[in-house]
Amino acid sequence: MSDSTITDTPQPEQHQFGAEVGRLLDLVVHSLYSEREIFLRELVANAADATDRRRFEALSDARLTLPEGAKIRILPDRPARTLTIADDGIGMSRQELIEHLGTIARSGTRQFGQALAEAKPDERPSLIGQFGVGFYAAFMVAERVEVVSRRAGQDAAWRWSSEGRGAFTLAPAEREHAGSDVILHLKADAEEFLDAYRLETIIRKWADHITLPVTVAHDGKDMPANEGTALWRKAKAEVAESSYTEFYRHLGHMFDSPWATLHWRAEGALEFHALLFIPGMRPFQAVEEERKSRLRLHVRRMFITDEAELLPAWLRFVQGVVDTEDLPLNVSREMLQTTPVLARIRRAVTNRVLTELKTRAKERESYQKFFETFGAVLKEGLWEDAEHQSEIAALLLFRSSAVEGWTSLAEYVARMRPEQEAIYILAGDDTATLAHSPQLEGFRARGVEVLLLGDSIDAFWPDRFNSFEGKPIRRASQAVADLAKLAPEATQEDAPDVAPLLAAMRAALGDQIGEVRATDRLVASAVVLAAATQGPDLQMQRLLRRAGRASPTPPPVLEVNPRHPLIQALAARHAKAAQGDAEGDAEGEDERIAETARVLLDLARVQEGDAPADPAGFAARVTAALTAAAQ
Repeated sequence: MSDSTITDTPQPEQHQFGAEVGRLLDLVVHSLYSEREIFLRELVANAADATDRRRFEALSDARLTLPEGAKIRILPDRPARTLTIADDGIGMSRQELIEHLGTIARSGTRQFGQALAEAKPDERPSLIGQFGVGFYAAFMVAERVEVVSRRAGQDAAWRWSSEGRGAFTLAPAEREHAGSDVILHLKADAEEFLDAYRLETIIRKWADHITLPVTVAHDGKDMPANEGTALWRKAKAEVAESSYTEFYRHLGHMFDSPWATLHWRAEGALEFHALLFIPGMRPFQAVEEERKSRLRLHVRRMFITDEAELLPAWLRFVQGVVDTEDLPLNVSREMLQTTPVLARIRRAVTNRVLTELKTRAKERESYQKFFETFGAVLKEGLWEDAEHQSEIAALLLFRSSAVEGWTSLAEYVARMRPEQEAIYILAGDDTATLAHSPQLEGFRARGVEVLLLGDSIDAFWPDRFNSFEGKPIRRASQAVADLAKLAPEATQEDAPDVAPLLAAMRAALGDQIGEVRATDRLVASAVVLAAATQGPDLQMQRLLRRAGRASPTPPPVLEVNPRHPLIQALAARHAKAAQGDAEGDAEGEDERIAETARVLLDLARVQEGDAPADPAGFAARVTAALTAAAQ
């Protein structure tokens, strides 16, 4: 039925599966047992991908051209109790069989098992696709699986065989043409998958959108099992919601439903079809890992590449297909980078996605869920896309020091005090922690709202997008002068003279600090760190250090609250010691001030989310202080 045959061969090579594959097979076979038909969807999808890959490689190497009438054939053989899925795709060499079928794909068993446990029963069928392990689903129905494959452009064929119990064999084989046959020796309780009508039903359910013809052998004839019509080329009215969802899951290896579906046809000077999806959940492979859009570019229904970067990196979470007739089928990668047609398509697709997000943003509850998932990626556009900064900024949501839940920049501006000039932000590792930061005390005392930013990108984008609706955006940690303007009366209250104490602390801390100064922006805290006016703020400095990209920066400023009881007590004791008062113990005062200054500096660092410069020394000093207080 297939064109694979076994020849007399040397003793097959014995190989062990890569680490964790045995455990993975056990998870697939037993945890997904109730959805056994999914194996066929996964194997057909693999065959379609292999065919697409050969078609694309043939654009630059004519020897790989697909044979006329290429299709995926499903061949049930009831007497032999085998089911074969045959394709004319790119095929696999000996080494590729070892790499692709002998080792786990991208995910680990632990992550797969965890996702399996957390998924609802009706979500589990797509898990195997999401984790790149669809081939192994064959063992749900097969007691033994064989793969006979011949790499396009090569003469040698190889047979991979395994019972899914920790090992596989490899042996030379023969195959008349390039491609692969996946031969399933079915279990006794899986004979339903030898029925041609049952197989056709499964294909129509799961793979009707695949443009490559899929046939099922029935009474000696190959009968069509799918429409093979590109879903994105159909009119929206002709496509059921379930078809969109299944295509989305197939395309992105997802198991949820799309948060938004964008299906349209552009007409006029530029013509293309587009079917895009905004996911409803974060993909297993984090979108932060690869900063490229992977929209699929088709030309006249034929897959060309998913590396055309049809959307900017800050919209890389969008999945889907763009199909045009305005490019040649043999378009080269170099041409993709320079052709004005593709540049216009990129612009049109980007604008369409932004328009959809603007519309969806009006449905706040739903939009908030989207933003919690992909907001950090969206904010990257403020840093790298000057053309769309204003549109992106209008879509952003933030936590706030003044209101519960999420708020937008426009809503913040509407709440600003009449005399307030700027929008104030505070960036850190976690917004819940930021809400209690000493950096906010002066703002809260003056009734000024601060936006709390907890993503890594938040340390960077304010350097390039620094105003909204005419209001400058300023970091709260570098806005000391603004607080004085907002409430000048706060600076006129009597405060003890702590200048001598600050000078002594400055001398004790040396080059660890740029300056020690009194501040009126603290209420409950004794000290706080501030970045130098010029240069990166404290959060950016932390991120650069963690990334190993720290550069010389001015040392931070230690700001001291002169109204805090601790500072007042220290100032009084220091004054007595300076006057030679016996109670002041002048002899040991300098060392006590030095120790206290080091503790206060470390406390300020801890408040900012940093570790003390000398953790052991900090612990010793705190322990000594607690011991003295307890006596």
